[in-house]
Amino acid sequence: MDTVWTHGQSRQVETFDTVNPATSEVIATFPIDGRNEVDAAVERARDAAAWWSGLGWKSRRTRLLAWKSYLIRYVGRLAELVHTETGKPLADAQLEIFLAVVHIDWAARHARRVLAPRRVRSGIPAINLASSVEYAPLGVIGVIGPWSYPVFTPMGSIAYALAAGNAVVFKPSELTPAVGGWLVSSFADAVPEHPVLQMVTGGAETGETLVRSAVDKISFTGSSATARQVMAACADNLTPMIAECGGKDAFLVGADADLDAAADAAAWGAVSNAGQTCTGVERVYVVDAVYHTFLEKLAERMAGARPGEDRESTYGPMTRPAQADVVEDHVADALARGGRAVIGGMQSIRRPYVDPVILTDVPETSLAVQDETFGPALTVTKVADLDEGVALANSSRYALGSTVFVGSKKRGLAAARAMRSGMTAINSVMGYVTVPALPFGGNGDSGFGRIHGPDGLREFTRAKAITRVRMRPLLKLTTLSRTDKDMTRLLSIATLRHGKRYR
Repeated sequence: MDTVWTHGQSRQVETFDTVNPATSEVIATFPIDGRNEVDAAVERARDAAAWWSGLGWKSRRTRLLAWKSYLIRYVGRLAELVHTETGKPLADAQLEIFLAVVHIDWAARHARRVLAPRRVRSGIPAINLASSVEYAPLGVIGVIGPWSYPVFTPMGSIAYALAAGNAVVFKPSELTPAVGGWLVSSFADAVPEHPVLQMVTGGAETGETLVRSAVDKISFTGSSATARQVMAACADNLTPMIAECGGKDAFLVGADADLDAAADAAAWGAVSNAGQTCTGVERVYVVDAVYHTFLEKLAERMAGARPGEDRESTYGPMTRPAQADVVEDHVADALARGGRAVIGGMQSIRRPYVDPVILTDVPETSLAVQDETFGPALTVTKVADLDEGVALANSSRYALGSTVFVGSKKRGLAAARAMRSGMTAINSVMGYVTVPALPFGGNGDSGFGRIHGPDGLREFTRAKAITRVRMRPLLKLTTLSRTDKDMTRLLSIATLRHGKRYR
């Protein structure tokens, strides 16, 4: 038990440490928030939400843009903290923060256009009515963030929820609470009046407490298994949720693809952030005609990637120590089933680091193909054509992102549309992440709901339909004074409008 200060008062609480994954050095100590702390935060957020939503579009936009400006001005400080707490290189941390800033900017500038009241056509049966739809904020949103991208990923929910007029209670991963605290503190500098964005800290129990609290919606990022538990907890209060879960993203290479560009994209998608990316590249399907050439180019690029803590390293350690065990299990299972390591192998596991691994001849039933590896390892499989590649890509229970490299725009679009994934990039890797106007989310075990773009803004609102009488009705239909003549006219109109035979 430690004494900590929260909201100007000291209290005895259980605590936990956040550590540098590369050195195991303790960075900071945080309280394990329980029911009382979480409920108090939600209650404060409820009051703050009323003030925040009452500000109006312009005032919220001004404050969000001020927050965005703060983040980019102090990107160096935040990037250093992300680097220390996750182990990822400073450049990757800076890129993550930049993308988060872009999304705050988009959400702030487009919320009014997307969510403002709009008129809709009433149609002939209701021609006497003026109809409109508008979007009201839900109130308080609970956001449970991941450790892999502790700034960018939760910001896809936080920024859009705030832009839509909600208050947010944020529980960062217990592996990255210092980054979460920095974000909340920086927002308080831009919006000091009320606690519109707050943080609670702790592990799974704190997360469950937040889910079971009086929040109006949960936005969760994490594993599919944990998402099922969150859904079960949400069911008790019928709390709606967004689930952004894992991925097993496929990368297709056609016979007419630019192989140098494809190999470079696949290598980066596989090892970036030590492979700890939900939309990272884990399965590659290459058309037979270019298989060997592509594999050589890919191996050359991945062999040059080096993990480490120094500034020249390509990527950092496994942020979550147990993730190295998962990678080890997947590689061992693939090799035991007849797979071959083109580069790396069992010797690649050098905790807390994992060297790049390319596996070929791996059965589709292996762990390395079926389950999310979340490490710098990928399988490369030969296929007869793009159609077979699409079929194998779609056979996964995951369906988050995907990539297609081809020379033909027509074939690229056809393959992208045939993929079951929520997003597909053609001739780039994860291109959709950089476009804030596009929705982000998956299907199947990759979750449901969308963040980013107009869809992301609407996720944090409730649609309100309104009709208003603007003139006397042509027919008396919804009244006790309705006559047979009214019904005869209605049926005549219906026959003329809808009775035509269509072929």
